[in-house]
Amino acid sequence: MTLSLLKSLADSTRLRLVAILFRGEFTVQELTEILDMGQSRVSRHLKLLLDEKILSVRRQGTWSYYRACKENPLFVEIWPVLDATLAMEAFPREDLGAMAAIYEKRRRKSQDFFNHHASEWDGLSHRLLPTTPYAEQLFDRILPCQNLVEVGVGTGNLLPSLVFLAQTVVGVDQSPAMLAQARQRISLDGPCHIELRLGEMSHLPVLSASADLVLVNMVLHHAANPGKAFKEFARILKDEGKVVIADLLPHQYEWARESLADLWLGFERGDLESWLDEAGLFLADYRTIHGTADRQGVFILEAIKRCTEQITK
Repeated sequence: MTLSLLKSLADSTRLRLVAILFRGEFTVQELTEILDMGQSRVSRHLKLLLDEKILSVRRQGTWSYYRACKENPLFVEIWPVLDATLAMEAFPREDLGAMAAIYEKRRRKSQDFFNHHASEWDGLSHRLLPTTPYAEQLFDRILPCQNLVEVGVGTGNLLPSLVFLAQTVVGVDQSPAMLAQARQRISLDGPCHIELRLGEMSHLPVLSASADLVLVNMVLHHAANPGKAFKEFARILKDEGKVVIADLLPHQYEWARESLADLWLGFERGDLESWLDEAGLFLADYRTIHGTADRQGVFILEAIKRCTEQITK
């Protein structure tokens, strides 16, 4: 086992692949862009790394996302040393730039879509992929607080209710057109403690440790990098602050990628728990609301930010 593992890592391309996939999840097509190599060559290296349980793959419809795997204990033990050595070489820095370009491509596709469809988004989303009713269970988890941040505020359909649950409400969205729709929803003589800001899930325009509650409603499946988004949620939360996330259970509606700009076809609980743990959040509650023949199932989770003192001990 040891010899086989070491042989699998004794190749510069495979080392680059592992370094990349320890920092994100990518399809074969995206990896060929990052590495600037042919697909057959990249696929051959991926298969070898999968066989050694150095990588794993997550199926999303007909797409496959590759990522680092932690099932091989020897690899988990030696990888930090290898990664630190690679960081001193020139090519990992080039790969980081190429990875950033892929994330930007994902983000730009989503932003362009919402800028174009903002005025019709509410009707479009409910018509094409209706979800099983979950609003009551979502609001049961949003307790009154001082500072609430809604990530992916969209057209602002939750704002009229949120203003009664927090002293200040900040709504963030990456699409200027969607924010314009949200502003129209807020009456000029209505509550004055709502602030709308342009920003992304991976770079929230919110001060660190300033939010009591972060709400993420039906937007995570548009995240270019969900793991990084979770770390941003944690960054802006106060110690013991809460994040509430509602999103889609796994599904196979491939058309949602083009018709609704979805980057992810729902989420498995295991992936969510992994992202929470890496961000310094612990799962407090997880509920599923199963779908029907004509409505997509939904999950709702609550997670709490660990105290800084607990993390540093």
